[in-house]
Amino acid sequence: MTIGGSIALIIIGAILTYAVNHEFSGVDIRVVGIILMLGGLIGLIIGIARIASARRRVVAPPPPVREEPYYEDPTYVEPPVRRRRY
Repeated sequence: MTIGGSIALIIIGAILTYAVNHEFSGVDIRVVGIILMLGGLIGLIIGIARIASARRRVVAPPPPVREEPYYEDPTYVEPPVRRRRY
């Protein structure tokens, strides 16, 4: 769950807990709102912990590559290849 999703759950839970006065048979809207707020709070804590731990990781840079230039001798000419006759 992302931080945005967690905040959305907290907001929806707060709206259900404090702003809705409608009652359903068998369902307590306030309890559902509190459960959503707690789930959002737990998700928010986990999300922040994941971000904090990801930023502490230090990755070693790759070893440097030593490149040596290769120059062809312009005066060198390959001898012709003799082919066999069959």
